[in-house]
Amino acid sequence: MYARSTTIVADPSTVDQGVAFVRDAVWPALREMDDCIGISMLVDREAGRSIATTSWRSEEALRASAATILPLRERALELVGAGPPIVEEWEIASMRRAHHAGPTACVRVARSRVAPGKVGQAIDFYTSTLLPGIERLEGFASASLLVDRASGRGVTSVAYDSRAAMERSRDQADYLRGISTAEVDVEFLDVTEFELAVAHLHVPELV
Repeated sequence: MYARSTTIVADPSTVDQGVAFVRDAVWPALREMDDCIGISMLVDREAGRSIATTSWRSEEALRASAATILPLRERALELVGAGPPIVEEWEIASMRRAHHAGPTACVRVARSRVAPGKVGQAIDFYTSTLLPGIERLEGFASASLLVDRASGRGVTSVAYDSRAAMERSRDQADYLRGISTAEVDVEFLDVTEFELAVAHLHVPELV
């Protein structure tokens, strides 16, 4: 399975407009497309930053969707007055869900990099060692790992039932990332926290 993420930064006052557009225009259009298995949208209301991620059953479906997605993306950028987006494509390497996220869910996103030759090792370490620790965190709802094998880049996203639970998990999450650095030389580029504003991501569990 594969995913495409689109990151934009706009005026914080336009966040709700962006969320409404994704919910009311983008998601209905995606539901009509072959092999689309959902969308999620993360927002940081203070920074005006949002990440919309669509998921697809195959790399072919991901590629075929590009032409249809483009005008929707351009309309969204125009609506919120955002600058150029960052569009990235990923393989979904792992998805674990304890339960579907509720209306108060928040997500911590950690972007990372590893030597391309170590991507397989890093995925194995994540699923065998880190994921069991993540699942034990208070308020855990779900976790995913997206990778770009060619560049060695990766993104882990962990959803919690509430912002309070996410905040209480910070020290333990820092510890788990430290293990990754020590064991498989993962370099973490940034760690950010978001509200889960749109949750229609129906990726089957994959570990």
